[in-house]
Amino acid sequence: MTTTTEARHGGPAPAGVPLVSVEHVGRTYGTGSAAVHALQDVSFTIAPGELVALVGRSGSGKTTLLNIIGGLDKPDAGRVVVDGREVSSLDEGGLVELRRDVVSFVFQTFGLVPVLSAAENVGVPLRLRKLPTADREARVELLLDLVGLGAHAQQRPGEMSGGQQQRVAIARALANSPRLLVADEPTGQLDTETGTAVMALLRAVVEAEGMTAIVSTHDPLMMSLADRVLRIADGRLVEG
Repeated sequence: MTTTTEARHGGPAPAGVPLVSVEHVGRTYGTGSAAVHALQDVSFTIAPGELVALVGRSGSGKTTLLNIIGGLDKPDAGRVVVDGREVSSLDEGGLVELRRDVVSFVFQTFGLVPVLSAAENVGVPLRLRKLPTADREARVELLLDLVGLGAHAQQRPGEMSGGQQQRVAIARALANSPRLLVADEPTGQLDTETGTAVMALLRAVVEAEGMTAIVSTHDPLMMSLADRVLRIADGRLVEG
C-alpha cells in the first residue's frame, strides 16, 4: 500500500499528495451466512490528473467501490480520502459539499431531465450554485462545444440519440469543474461505435479540464486510453 500524508477535512490536497487515497477499504452487506463481502482490504492511490480504468466482472465490487469513493456509500473498514477530505468520515453536510464542489458522476443511465433542453440540463448544477446568468450561459456553451453538441443546445433528451444524451450527461458532470470524475460503465447502454466515441471523449475532456477520473468499464478501448488499469475480482484488488 502507498502511504499518504494525513488528510485534512477541507481544502485541496497539497502538491505531491494523491487526489484519491483508498486505504484498506472493506464493505459487507448482510450478516452471518448471508453476508456478502463486496470489498475486502482494497488499497490504492490516484494521482492528480490521472485517468484510471477500473475493470472487473459484474458483481466484482466496482460499483460499490465507486460509490464509496464518491460518498454515496460508506465502508465498514478502512478510509477514503479525496482532495484532502476524508470522505468516509464526512457528515451529510460534508458529503453534500463533496458532491457539489469536488466529485461529479456519470452513470450508465443518463439521468437527464426530460422536459429540459440539453443546455438547461447542463446548466442545472450552475443554477444550484446561483452562478450569474451570463457566466452560466457561457459555461454551458463552452461545455456543449467541448462534447461536440453545440448545435444541439435546444434539443430535449427525447430528441437525441443515446450517445448524444451521454455526451450531455458528461457536460453536466463537468459543469462545476470537479476535481474528480467518477464514471460507472458510462458506455453500458451504447453500441460499440458510439461507446468508442464516448470513451475517447472522456479521455479528451479529462485533459481539457485538468481533471482526475476513475472509470469502471469492460471496454478494451477505455483500458488502452487510461493511464492505469485497476482490476478487481471478488471484492479484492488483483492488479493496479
